Order: sequence, then C-alpha cells, then structure tokens
Amino acid sequence: MGGECCGSRRLVRTLNCPFLPQPDPVAPAQKAPRVVSPPREAERRSRLPSVGTGSPAGWEEGEARPGRAMVEAWYMDESAEDQRQAHRREPNEPVSLTLLQQLGVFYWKLDADNYETDPVLAEIRKERNYNWMDIITIHKDKLPNYEDKIKIFYEEHLHLDDEIRYILEGSGYFDVRDKDDKWIRIAMEKGDMITLPAGIYHRFTLDESNYVKAMRLFVGEPVWTAYNRPADHFPARVQYQKSLVQAAQ
Repeated sequence: MGGECCGSRRLVRTLNCPFLPQPDPVAPAQKAPRVVSPPREAERRSRLPSVGTGSPAGWEEGEARPGRAMVEAWYMDESAEDQRQAHRREPNEPVSLTLLQQLGVFYWKLDADNYETDPVLAEIRKERNYNWMDIITIHKDKLPNYEDKIKIFYEEHLHLDDEIRYILEGSGYFDVRDKDDKWIRIAMEKGDMITLPAGIYHRFTLDESNYVKAMRLFVGEPVWTAYNRPADHFPARVQYQKSLVQAAQ
C-alpha cells in the first residue's frame, strides 16, 4: 500500500489518513507541529464572518441552521460490527459542540453548492491560512483498492498538523477520542466542515452511503504522514494533551 518506515519499532503508514493521494517514495521531512490550544482557537473562530443567512460561520450550540439543527455526534458502542453503521449506545449518548470544542474540534456549516465562490469559505481560508486545497472522491468506482483503503483509513492514528475536511457531497464519520479515551462519532454530511487538531487520535469511515466527495485544506505544503497509535512520544501529542488540561481549567 503506502510507504512504511520503522522508528523505535513504531509502524508509520502514509495511507491511513482519509482522502490521501498516492505518497511519494520518500516520506516528507517532519515539520514542527502547529498546535493551537482550544481557548485560543475559540477566540480566533469568533472573528470569522457570518454566513449569508446571518448566522455565524462557526456555529454555537443550540443555533438553528439549514437542513440540520447542528452537527450530530455521539458516544460509540463497543460493537465490532460493520464500521459504516452508526454504532450508537443504548440509550443514545449525544455529544455537544461545546464538548467537541473542548477537545479542539471545530465545525462550520457552509454552502457546498457554491463552494467555488462562497465568500464565507474564502474568509475562513484567509483567516486560518488554508492556502492549499484539493478535492477527493471516495467511492468504489473512483478509488483504486477501495475496500483495502477504507480499512486503512479506519486505523487509529494522529497527525503533526491539523486535519481540515469539507464535505461537498455524500457523507461519512470521523471518530475522535475524548479526554477519557472513549470514542466519539461525528456524522459528516454535505456542507459540513471540520478541523481536527494536531495530536488527536482519530479515524475515518464512510457510512452506509459508501460515497463522499470532500475538499482537503492545509496550511502550506501538505504533509500526509499519519502515525498509528501508539504515538504518544510526538511533540504534537504532548502539546495536545496539555491543551486538554488548559481547556478544562
């Protein structure tokens, strides 16, 4: 599949991040992690412009928005059945935007039908220096070795930089670990944009629609390397754990 290298007997795969292109034979050099703590991130997000309807680009908990009251997230059950199922607990244990923000996960609802000319997306990219982007489609007829790659995407891993994804069509799930190491499932659909912080353990899967078209955004040149768990020794992970403590204070 992707390139592999061993360091301290920890396996690194370059294809276990959602929406990855084929990697170069030589993995990119590691960069110093860019980690923004949740409190500072919330301050930055509050300066973003309003959506055309008059609602803020970064949705606050409880605000109405077109098509869905808010991004839906919940604690996952322990079932090992089909990863594309919802895997809700019984009874359901919903997760609020506030909790996601405390984990450093931030969300916007945007106009996916007009992403090429959307001034809100343009302002978000300017504010957060997302100067690199491309679009990727994950579907059995579009992605070579589709089933194998879906399994790879679902391996738990982290990155040394933030991961930013904007769903243009279709749907899927991002799973993230909370501060107690429990899985939270975030349902992503058309118009949803999410940022996962550097150092957070996470994974991705399609849902039962088996299709997603997404925009990938990055600060500077993209570095696609993903580090499978355990990866607690990386500075990005250490800094992320410190940010969780700060957010809880």
